[in-house]
Amino acid sequence: MGGVILTNGWPQSSRKLAAEKFSLDFKEFNDRHKLFFDTYESGKISLDDYLQQTVFYEPRSFTPEVFADFIFQQTQPDNDMLAFVQKLKKQYGIRIIALNNEGRELNDYRIRTFGLDKFIDAFISSAFVKLRKPDKEIYTLALDIAFVKPSEALYLDDRLVFINVARSLGIQGIQHISLEETRRALLQYGMAVD
Repeated sequence: MGGVILTNGWPQSSRKLAAEKFSLDFKEFNDRHKLFFDTYESGKISLDDYLQQTVFYEPRSFTPEVFADFIFQQTQPDNDMLAFVQKLKKQYGIRIIALNNEGRELNDYRIRTFGLDKFIDAFISSAFVKLRKPDKEIYTLALDIAFVKPSEALYLDDRLVFINVARSLGIQGIQHISLEETRRALLQYGMAVD
């Protein structure tokens, strides 16, 4: 979802904005983030736990709710890409399975806020399945849930490293750079969307 139909969930650029807005020492905050974020995305701690360890380990002049709201507000949709994926699904009747690394609360917010459950058939989110890309098991789980062979799947991601892992399992992949490039790449799979 992040980097394709939505912005990434909690990237470094957003963390820098948070440090500025909330007067945090960015280096200290980012160092703590690196220690706890994978655990959060793996569904082993909650967003409250993550915030307690990265921001609220000392008294602050703002609340965890205000900070969490700031995190949620960082997500922006790529409206053109959202519309394109929905047209693709409608035109070809394909199943769409979202495979992402995301913490539960952020994932839930993004799904509900942008109505992703209206056109995505299943969410293989790291917080739900306790696996993270690039672990090969998360890809095989997605194949099992979709009930397809690797050669029957097409994986779209903005990160080539994740596409290469999918390809190592026999899954075809397209690196999403822009809507136009993705549209062109889909032509080789016989999918043309106006």
